[in-house]
Amino acid sequence: MVVTLLFIGCSRKSSVHTGRLESSFQSPESVHKNEADKAVAAIKAGNYSEALTQLQQLARKAKLTAEQQQAIKDVIAQLQKQMTDMANKSASDAGKAKGGSQKSPPK
Repeated sequence: MVVTLLFIGCSRKSSVHTGRLESSFQSPESVHKNEADKAVAAIKAGNYSEALTQLQQLARKAKLTAEQQQAIKDVIAQLQKQMTDMANKSASDAGKAKGGSQKSPPK
């Protein structure tokens, strides 16, 4: 059962879309491509808190284009929403589990 849960959790697709972010850092003159790639890799691995930290650091860079800045803002917003949704789901699941364990067994 645990293996099944791990498989389901790991196979879940991220709902954070990184295409615009990736394309905005593809140009050869983009000196921050490596940093953007690290954030995208963290997102794809489901490590949203690391990705958020990477993107916030990247957003502080002075030489970003308007397109890059907007792409970063968009992905940060998606990450924050995803993390909030996950926290709410966890709280809801915990509440359901707690409520279910308080039921008395049938007689």
